Amino acid sequence: MAFTPASSAAAASALVLVETLQRRMVEAMQGVAAAACDDRTPFVPTTWLRDGGRHGGGTRWGLGDTPVFDRASVNVSQVHYDDEPNKQLGSATALSTIIHPANPHAPSVHLHLSWTQMRDGTGYWRMMSDLNPSIAASTDADAFSASLRRVSGPLYDGAAEQGARYFWIPALGRHRGVSHFYLEAHDSGDLAADAALARSIGETTIDTYAALVAASLRAHPQPTAADRATQLAYHTVYFFQVLTLDRGTTSGLLVHDQNDVGILGSLPSHLDRALLASWGARVPPEQAPLVAALVEATVGDERDGVVVVDEPKKRRLAAAVREFYRANPKALDLQAAGNVIPPTVANHR
Repeated sequence: MAFTPASSAAAASALVLVETLQRRMVEAMQGVAAAACDDRTPFVPTTWLRDGGRHGGGTRWGLGDTPVFDRASVNVSQVHYDDEPNKQLGSATALSTIIHPANPHAPSVHLHLSWTQMRDGTGYWRMMSDLNPSIAASTDADAFSASLRRVSGPLYDGAAEQGARYFWIPALGRHRGVSHFYLEAHDSGDLAADAALARSIGETTIDTYAALVAASLRAHPQPTAADRATQLAYHTVYFFQVLTLDRGTTSGLLVHDQNDVGILGSLPSHLDRALLASWGARVPPEQAPLVAALVEATVGDERDGVVVVDEPKKRRLAAAVREFYRANPKALDLQAAGNVIPPTVANHR
């Protein structure tokens, strides 16, 4: 299956960029797995189409339940409205990568790079890169942050501050991860320079992350039961942050329902349902029904309180999020935000 790409030259260039980074991430992760334990399980492609491909679509390369990866999802998409001139949005082209290793000592990573082009031809980049360990190692955080500082230069401090604000979880009094980089609506006025920065952020994140995971697997080949319990609790934190605070995830689910499983590719494979339910009393009252709906959507395949987050549950979770925010649009004000709140949903109208 193929989709019709956006017609603009800038969107075409952005698509080449993110597809190149997608291949780099897949090859890097397959290299890590092969070196760690001769695991050569290939990533599997899944294609989705927006309105049958007329308005774009994308391909997700993913795998999970392997000796090295709990879940790995490397998504590229391009949505456009070339044939609908009344839309405010011209096109949106994105790479969204989430890797959750199986070993609790190997950190997870999130990388998002997207080019948004408006109908009038103006556009901007969104760049996010953050390290998310179950068991934190300060040396990993320092190495990851230093690599991003090297390629972003004077932009780093502002991006790190904005990322730390975005990935803060007020109800839990903690961040989701340990190193956060976030540039929203980045437009320096130099299109080529901005694309080069996006490429550098992507390449640096991929290469640094692959090295960190490889080192973690060598240093901790036999995780303990306590390590895995710590990982389960952290994966529940990750799940909670994505589905109650992450504005990008929510916007994607509100815009359309044609890629729910892909959008929720960021979720780890298991969570502690009782722990998740306990946080319903810690969120603002407006969000408590959302937490309850998420808990209800994860019913099934439960053993000793541990729930498998499979594709049917992802579809139920996506529907629960949509239903909640359509009934309670003011609750969107409680979601995470950086310096700028992008009008993602409004752009698609």
